[in-house]
Amino acid sequence: MPVPKSERLLNLLIMLLVQRRPIAKDRIRQLLYPDSRPDAFEKMFERDKDELRSLGVPVEVASVDPFFDDEVGYRVPVDQFALPDIELTPEEAAVVGLASRVWQHATMAQATSDAVRKLTAAGIDVDLEALEIAQPLLTADEPAFETCWLAVCERNAIQFDYQRVGSVPRTRHLQPWGVVRYSGRWYVVGYDTDRQDERVFRLSRVVGEVHRIGPSGAYDVPSDADIRAIARRLAPPTSTENAVLLIRQGTGHTLRRGATRVEPGVPGPDTRTGWDRVELIRPSVGLEDEVLAHGPDVVLLEPAALRKRIVDRLEQVLA
Repeated sequence: MPVPKSERLLNLLIMLLVQRRPIAKDRIRQLLYPDSRPDAFEKMFERDKDELRSLGVPVEVASVDPFFDDEVGYRVPVDQFALPDIELTPEEAAVVGLASRVWQHATMAQATSDAVRKLTAAGIDVDLEALEIAQPLLTADEPAFETCWLAVCERNAIQFDYQRVGSVPRTRHLQPWGVVRYSGRWYVVGYDTDRQDERVFRLSRVVGEVHRIGPSGAYDVPSDADIRAIARRLAPPTSTENAVLLIRQGTGHTLRRGATRVEPGVPGPDTRTGWDRVELIRPSVGLEDEVLAHGPDVVLLEPAALRKRIVDRLEQVLA
C-alpha cells in the first residue's frame, strides 16, 4: 500500500533534519522509497524535495564525505530551519502558549516514531534534539480526524455515515476543503456533492469509518473559501456558560479579552502574585480545556459542574 504523500513528506523532513551529515540519495531511496523503481524514485524524490523547499524548508546539497566531493547528499540544517528569536507582547505570548498545548495528534507522533526507528535500525546517527523545532502539538480524539485531514491534504472525496441528534445515521459524500476547530469542537468543511452546496459536519457525530473515494487531486478548493468563516456560519450554535475565574495578574489574556467584568486585586490561592476576579460568558465546549491550559495561573470558581469536571481531571492526572 503506497504511503500517503503527507506522511512521505514528513518522513523525508525528519530524515533530512536529524542527520548529523548529509545522507546519500541511494540511502534515502532504500529507507523511504523501497518499493519504487529507479525512474519513479527520481521523479518522486525531486517532487518531494521541491515541495519541502516551497514550504520554506532549506534542503541543502553537500558532499557526503568532507574529504571527497564525488558523492553528494542531502540534509536540512537545523540552524537555518529553526525560527529566529521572536519578541511577543504578553497577549501574543499567551495565544502562542495556549496553541502549543492544543495540537498533539497521534498520526504525526506515529509517523515521527516510525521514521526515527527506521533510521536508527539502519545504523544512522540521528540528532533527536532537532525534532523539537518540527514537533506538531493538536489534540484531536475523534476517530474521523485522521482520514478527513489526509483527505484534505490529498484532495480526496470522502464518504461517511453522519448522525444528527434524534435521527438515524445517513450516508454523506463530501469534497473536504479543510478541518477546523470551532467552539471547542472539530468540524470538516467542504462541498456536499449530494446537496450541491457547502456543508459543515461535526467529527464527533460521524458514525463508523470515513472512507476516501476516488483519485487524489479530484477537485480544487475555491480560492475564496474561508474555512473558519464557513464553520462559524453553518455550525449549530453552542450553549454558553456564565463563568467566574481567578486569574493571576499578568496572565490569562485570552480569557480576559471576553470578560464582562474584572475585579482587580482579590485574594487568590497563593500570595506569590496578585489575582483578579474575572467574569465572562463563553461557549461551554472548550472552556474546560482552556482553563486547564493555563495551569496554576487560572482557577475556575463557577459554574460548580464545570469546576468539578476540572478537579476530576486533575485528580486523575495525580493518580
